[in-house]
Amino acid sequence: MALDGIVTRAIVHELQGCIGGRISKIHQPNGHDVVLTLRAQRGNSKLLVSASPTYPRVHYTEKTFLNPTEAPMFCMLLRKHCEGAIIEEIRQIGMERIIHINVRQRDELGDVSVKRIIIELMGRHSNIILLDPVTGTILDGIHHVTPSISSYRVIMPGFSYTAPPEQHKSNPLEVSHAAFEESYHAAEEEASRWLVNAFSGLSPLIAGEIAARGIAAEGTASAPTVVEGESRIEAGALWNAFEGVMGPVRDHIYTPVTGMNAKGKMIFSAVHLQSIQDLEKTYDTMSKCMEDYYGDKAERDTVKQRVSDLLRFLQNERSKNIKKLDNLNKDLLEADDADKFRLWGELLFASLHQVHKGDKSVELVNFYDEDQANITIQLDPLLTPSDNAQRYFKRYNKYKNSLAVIHEQLGKTKDEIDYLDNLLQQLSIASMNDIEEIRDELVQQGYLRDRNKKGKKKKKSDRPTVHQFTSSEGIDILVGKNNLQNEYVTNRLASSNDTWLHTKDIPGSHVVIRSTDFGEATLEEAAQLAAYFSQAKESSSVPVDYTFIRHVRKPSGAKPGFVIYDHQKTLFVTPNDELIKSLPSTIKNG
Repeated sequence: MALDGIVTRAIVHELQGCIGGRISKIHQPNGHDVVLTLRAQRGNSKLLVSASPTYPRVHYTEKTFLNPTEAPMFCMLLRKHCEGAIIEEIRQIGMERIIHINVRQRDELGDVSVKRIIIELMGRHSNIILLDPVTGTILDGIHHVTPSISSYRVIMPGFSYTAPPEQHKSNPLEVSHAAFEESYHAAEEEASRWLVNAFSGLSPLIAGEIAARGIAAEGTASAPTVVEGESRIEAGALWNAFEGVMGPVRDHIYTPVTGMNAKGKMIFSAVHLQSIQDLEKTYDTMSKCMEDYYGDKAERDTVKQRVSDLLRFLQNERSKNIKKLDNLNKDLLEADDADKFRLWGELLFASLHQVHKGDKSVELVNFYDEDQANITIQLDPLLTPSDNAQRYFKRYNKYKNSLAVIHEQLGKTKDEIDYLDNLLQQLSIASMNDIEEIRDELVQQGYLRDRNKKGKKKKKSDRPTVHQFTSSEGIDILVGKNNLQNEYVTNRLASSNDTWLHTKDIPGSHVVIRSTDFGEATLEEAAQLAAYFSQAKESSSVPVDYTFIRHVRKPSGAKPGFVIYDHQKTLFVTPNDELIKSLPSTIKNG
């Protein structure tokens, strides 16, 4: 990855088409991201602005985001000052990863008001700040930086805005040939490191590309991919390589690409990389490149953070039940030997004259055995022979009575483990909204306490999320990604003659084909979805059962999402990521 000054310049150039357009809607799906719906000459478009500490970025997006029922405070403030506003200017600060967007609207009094959205794409220090450009006062930031965190730069409402500290680097688009060579000759570093330290906006990736081109031009190597430990490159060759990269950037000519570097890591760039090992794809816009590169990386990263507590809780619960299952199996083995204790008690009662108090054991003839074999019985020397016999009868009755309880507990414990395995599988594919629904389910089942404050309980009318795909034949396919969704899709939305699919004996999603008239292609794609959203996602030849909804039913008192079914047929599929991604999909509430 290389979200550097060049990528930022490419994005800002792409955004110039928004100038004169209007911000029609503003949403904040999570604590890092803001989505602006823009209406301009090119039509409606969505701009994703992310201050994620791991994946900060700005680009057009076609993704659908699930927004919280109550907008965060920063989103409400943006709506107040920027919704309906006209975009007047979008510019990059030098070659830094900082973007300023000036917007104009009329305030409550009808006066023209100008506001500035500052986007700082600086790793863990990334931020989105709303500023009054006239006074330089911060109205708010998506991430607050208090005086206790930084005395140099405070990001809080009412404080004056202070730009990030300057690095005192040269602008690579403005440096002359003479100044370049003079600075290079004065440096004692290798070329790639010097380029990063001397010029703003150049990432190690681009600096390595320039150095590799310089080495290739000298004829000392053929475009090496690793420039560490390189010998000094001749200044003229390095300048030519530098201009070969920066010239097109200066003229706003970009070649967005994604590919794999020498270390096997996926990267993207705004310029063509000759040193790339495995060029995967080129794009006609920087936004499409970034959208494809990031994919669901950012969401999965956020999900991992949000899901960690649930994951830990479920794994602990599963471990407890595994341990309980082991203990029950041990009890079952002992209980299966209950007849042994009855036998010992009867033999002792029949032979009381042969046993004396104080004996630690006795050897008696087992007259129940046809061979009249002897049997050794252990005794408690503190008890009388009669009491020893009574003790064995009590143990016999205890184990005999406990057999039914043990079998019942074994069944419940196995069901509990299956339920927890199912939840763990659902967490592995969960989106942000899915996590909250899984948490709600655990609250309903009594595993967790309700974190909602009084008066903010979830409405009974609230419906779970539904994931809808469209097959290549134009048929709707519904997928539930957690138990609440599974129950809603199977028991509420599906009709009796719809086709229901689920992986055979493997935790996974309920899938419903909402049609009675479909071909083999739709059935295959629905089975692919069932296998893909299951614990067998990485397996091959996954068995998927399918039957009519009328043959699917939930037993009384069963856990959420648990059903039994019959009249099923089974087909085998191998999950195909490309096929799943090619199916049009939408996400909606109920």
